[in-house]
Amino acid sequence: MTVERTPSTRMDFAVATAGVLLCAVGFALNRMWNELPWERLALSLCLAAMAAILAWPVRRLLRWSWATALAVAWSVALVVFVGVVPLLAAALLGIASLAIGSWRLPDDVPARTAVATAIGLVVIGGLNGWLLSWPIHVAPLWYVVLLGVVALRRKSLLASLAGLRGNIGAAIAGAPRWAAFAVTLAGLASTACWLPTMQVDDLAYHMGLPSQLLLHGRYVPDPSHQIWAFAPWLGDNLQGIAAVLARQDARGAMNALWLLLSFALAGALARRLGGGDTGRWIAVALVASFPPLVWMAAGMQTELAATALLFALLATVLSGSRHWVLPAAVLFAGLLGLKTMHALSALPLLAYGAWRHRDGLAWRQLPVALGACLLLGGSSFVLAWWHTGNPVLPLFNDVFQSPYYPPRAYSDVRWFSGFGAHLPWAMTFDTPRYVEAFRGGIGFSTLALSGVWLLALLRPAHRGVAIATTAVVVLPMVPLQYVRYTYPGMLLLAVVLVPCGRLALGRRGATWVFAGLCMLNLAFQANSGWLHHSAALKRTIRALGDESQVFPHYVPERMLLRAIPADDDGIVLTTVPDRNYTAELGGRGRGVLEHDPTLHAARAAAEADASGAGWRTLFDLSGARWVLVVPAQASPALQRALADVSARRVGAIGDAELWRLPDDAKDASR
Repeated sequence: MTVERTPSTRMDFAVATAGVLLCAVGFALNRMWNELPWERLALSLCLAAMAAILAWPVRRLLRWSWATALAVAWSVALVVFVGVVPLLAAALLGIASLAIGSWRLPDDVPARTAVATAIGLVVIGGLNGWLLSWPIHVAPLWYVVLLGVVALRRKSLLASLAGLRGNIGAAIAGAPRWAAFAVTLAGLASTACWLPTMQVDDLAYHMGLPSQLLLHGRYVPDPSHQIWAFAPWLGDNLQGIAAVLARQDARGAMNALWLLLSFALAGALARRLGGGDTGRWIAVALVASFPPLVWMAAGMQTELAATALLFALLATVLSGSRHWVLPAAVLFAGLLGLKTMHALSALPLLAYGAWRHRDGLAWRQLPVALGACLLLGGSSFVLAWWHTGNPVLPLFNDVFQSPYYPPRAYSDVRWFSGFGAHLPWAMTFDTPRYVEAFRGGIGFSTLALSGVWLLALLRPAHRGVAIATTAVVVLPMVPLQYVRYTYPGMLLLAVVLVPCGRLALGRRGATWVFAGLCMLNLAFQANSGWLHHSAALKRTIRALGDESQVFPHYVPERMLLRAIPADDDGIVLTTVPDRNYTAELGGRGRGVLEHDPTLHAARAAAEADASGAGWRTLFDLSGARWVLVVPAQASPALQRALADVSARRVGAIGDAELWRLPDDAKDASR
């Protein structure tokens, strides 16, 4: 049957497709085909084909849907490359979180199981934030605590999980093709979890907390050598708990849990807002194909966890219950515990919730909600203030005057290009100006869905949530134009626009637009960062996840650190500012980047001293026994200093070398 379009629906269709045309024009004008990472796209398509081949016999023999069979195939791959033990550790943490978070959570919250798990993770990580410096972080104790929670809440757990399988089956049956497509894209996104930890900030900072818990059973922040030591730590805290449970790095497994929560919540939000089962899977596909998602899942930055918590916060706001305030406060505390910018961007959702529930707002719950927020999200701020005098060290140190950082406002001049209406276009086609990525690395959803966004603002049914989520995207970009901080908001806005887009575009139009957008985003997925732009995934697959065969190509320092005797507790000094890959040493690493203002200044002086005396002084100042050197970047002053103290080269891998300083290095230099 042919459906005739009225003038109103034709206008809606025209407005909705205007964003697609705008994106196409920008793509052509900027010759974006020259930026396509063809080799990595081919690898993604090959992996998708292999998953389908593996899923086919499962589907035939067990008569499962394509989506279910594909999910099994990708899950098996996750086990192979991430490992059974880390996945079991993350699963236990997730189940215990569900047991905690399901307590008093309203029944009508979309994706209640996922929301409850997110809340539980915040509770566990938030409370543990106050205990990080206590020497109690050992696997047996954590197993007793988490298994005890599961046992105590077993009835609630069973009730939460009872209808889950049936609900998933019904969702797949409602849109089987879209479900299979979305699961394939989700599986491709999960390949980022296969990669070993190699991103710069992770090796220089984020691995520090989990490594200290693993090695010492406690976390001892040292702001004199790491100015971010007291920065909001919920994400690294949870990574550390998973690592302690697994007795090894569990980043891939923990990120797989965050991905799963994000996908479940995205689909539930789209369906609750009127997208139906098809809209559910479109939302999952949009999130899974968002290029920066693989960058987020390959590292330990906060944006992946923030995405899941932000989705859960909106799901809580959309609840019809007047008891939404406390769960929302817990989730907001989680965002605060991840990064202050995430909390700032979430404020519009709280405002939308207050407006939406204005007739039945439970005012008596507000003091309890505020207390919960401070308890679960405030540990890093309180302890930072107590130990350093600055609750947000090193930020705003011109105000707080902490002795651990110069009395000036911390800022990164790279990301102050100017706020304005041009940003969606500029960020899409001139991406490196706004984040460490290649052109097209943030995908094309912002431009392609701009017409749908305009319609959502004009339609009363979608206006409120559209305004709130737009503010979530815009707020982080006002103080500085660094697009990474707005990744969670960009994903949330894309999900919210799905129902409006389906109505405006019609069934066939929505299929072409959303499927095409997902494929375009997938094509540019590797442009989200250097790691995915390299052959790292290919090498990981060839090595079946053996990181020792991958590190030498990208971060040889991680292999050199393994050459240090296990019983050696000496300080390791890195001599290249942007290669301070020593956080895994659990407090024994020293770097000359600005994370350590004293050594950073000492390096500047040492480089200006051709005699090598400055570097010899720096060796003494750092207390180093081991030195990591990149010969191609080693100045004559550094080389002379190593020779003067009779340092011995222990090993060389790739472009890096490990040197051993003699115990009497200070005397040897005289």
